[in-house]
Amino acid sequence: MSSPADSELQSPARPWSSSKFAQVLRNYRFPLFILSGVVIGAIIGLIFGEKAAVIKPFGTLFINMMFTLVVPLVFFSISSAVAGMSSATRLGKILGSMLGIFAITGIIASIVMIAALWITKATEGVKVEMTQPKDVEEVGSIGDQLVSTFVVDDFSKILSAEHMLALIVFAVIVGIATSKIGPAGKPFAAFLHSGSEVFLKFTSIIMYYAPIGLGAYFAALIGELGAQLVGDYVRAFLVYYPVAIAYFILAFTLYSFLAGGRRGITAFWSNIIEPTAISLGTSSSVAAIPANLRAGKRIGVPRDIRETIVPIGATIHMEGSSLSAILKIAFLFAVFGRDFFTPGNILIGIAVALLAGMVMAGIPSGGFIGELMIITLYGFPAAALPIIQIIGTVIDPPATTVNAVGDQASSMMVARVLDGKDWMDKADDSEISPAEVDSPENS
Repeated sequence: MSSPADSELQSPARPWSSSKFAQVLRNYRFPLFILSGVVIGAIIGLIFGEKAAVIKPFGTLFINMMFTLVVPLVFFSISSAVAGMSSATRLGKILGSMLGIFAITGIIASIVMIAALWITKATEGVKVEMTQPKDVEEVGSIGDQLVSTFVVDDFSKILSAEHMLALIVFAVIVGIATSKIGPAGKPFAAFLHSGSEVFLKFTSIIMYYAPIGLGAYFAALIGELGAQLVGDYVRAFLVYYPVAIAYFILAFTLYSFLAGGRRGITAFWSNIIEPTAISLGTSSSVAAIPANLRAGKRIGVPRDIRETIVPIGATIHMEGSSLSAILKIAFLFAVFGRDFFTPGNILIGIAVALLAGMVMAGIPSGGFIGELMIITLYGFPAAALPIIQIIGTVIDPPATTVNAVGDQASSMMVARVLDGKDWMDKADDSEISPAEVDSPENS
């Protein structure tokens, strides 16, 4: 994709209104197609309501293709990136910086929601009719859940998006083993690198269908959620959506500025439309991994950083989940007539939000465990469970979008920490040069 500067060298200067606007349309026409599909789908969902579900299969087709793609893409991208690192020290620095930034952004998100709730007093006077849940999912002990987070008992289970952290651990170890055996590992390293290129190209092919698929899926999503936005649950909707949008715009602008100054802001917002549209339409951070990797490539995030952080972030970095955890806790406190805004409850709430956003999110049934943790830690009855489950359903699309896009902002900040303020000017992929990640219109 040529830059505006290149275009000016190739043709005489023309008025901005014609040449610059045309350049923008050429450079970003495909992300705009995706965004248009989502907007049209939302309008269809609002107009036809639950009847819009008739076109959901067209969206499910796209979602299924993305989930089919994501497992081999994550394996090949992570294992090839680790195999190409010059030393284990580099990997350790990436992971250490990543965890630090994930924790800081999660705490910031929690504080933002606490401040919004305190200022708006949105939970005052909330009354919700409670029913005892009929079936409570059996999730086993926390020890069993932690073990199943990082390992599985059969290789075939690795090949599933449901065990993403186990897949990531497996891919990292494969990459380390490949780099450790020296010359004997070079053919396999080349295979891993080739596989990464193949599935990145696979992504660009599937993305041709994204405007239609996301539009259909989003139409059904809006049609289904419309009936749930009633009664006191409207308050959760009216609080979370504006806060999530404000956080999305302001926090990510700040993070991209800290990472790369004004140039970082421009690069971030110029390339984030695809991951935003996919995560918003699918309510899945995992489904947004391919688009996030493509965006990171165009932004200039070093290959080893983006191909490590984006897949891991899709499972354990959940700023949107931290926002929602605070909302759920405050909502329950209001329902049961208790005061959430005390120093002790707030500190515990931040800790719970951080656990829900970084630890529980990566555990199988982690969302459910996080909700149970909220209820048991504060001593709420089991009848409170459906309340926060409904809240989670209503606010899931924007929460997922904040989660997914936050991975990209975090990868930029890690690049700033590790490679200095001039990281955007450094040659990318110095260890192994992957094929250019083409957008569908350039394929």
